[in-house]
Amino acid sequence: MIPSWIIIGAVTLFIALGSFLITPRDVKWFARLSRPRWLVFEPLIPLIWTVIFISGVASATIVWEKNLGSLITWLLMALYLLVEIITVAYIPIMLRFRSLKVGEILGLIGLISGVVLAICVLPISGLATLLLLPYLVWTPIGTYTTDELRELNPQDA
Repeated sequence: MIPSWIIIGAVTLFIALGSFLITPRDVKWFARLSRPRWLVFEPLIPLIWTVIFISGVASATIVWEKNLGSLITWLLMALYLLVEIITVAYIPIMLRFRSLKVGEILGLIGLISGVVLAICVLPISGLATLLLLPYLVWTPIGTYTTDELRELNPQDA
């Protein structure tokens, strides 16, 4: 039997590949936007998201292993999946629509979904909930950064 963490990791990787929907034309739009002076950590963002996704896989694996195959577990896996889809959709959709407002809305939806997920996971495993903290800390930072980009680039809001 294939270990659950491999299956959960493979699903996560497959969904994350959705970020390849970004076209060079879309990237050029984003690259020309003015950025806040304090945005010095931008080169670290891919590493930050890698840590967040790995933590999410570990969290989902713990939840799955605690209550194999129950309806609640399947519903939680669907919620993990929803959070990941919203997260991965943020960049391609924002770039495709060339709208920072769309990105900000997706960031807020992702944050709310992440908080709901953490609340639902808490009774099952404190560790699984702690592993969601990187997402819950980073998502407001990303959403705030998008809001700052909107203020610096009102023509692209």
